Amino acid sequence: MIKFNFRLPEDLYDRAKAAAQADDRSLNSWLVSLVRHAVEQGATPDHLDGDPATPDPPRGSRHSTRP
Repeated sequence: MIKFNFRLPEDLYDRAKAAAQADDRSLNSWLVSLVRHAVEQGATPDHLDGDPATPDPPRGSRHSTRP
């Protein structure tokens, strides 16, 4: 098993921890199940504006707000 650091904003951490508890799982187990489901379904999350984990669009793209 691989170990790595995973950073979450505090508010998201609190909500994820509560969701894991409601599902009677550890936070780690709950997150593993979400990642497994996304990978198996071939799903990719939508990139939301303002999400620090979302890379900036390439310069010149129709979504770019930079000159």
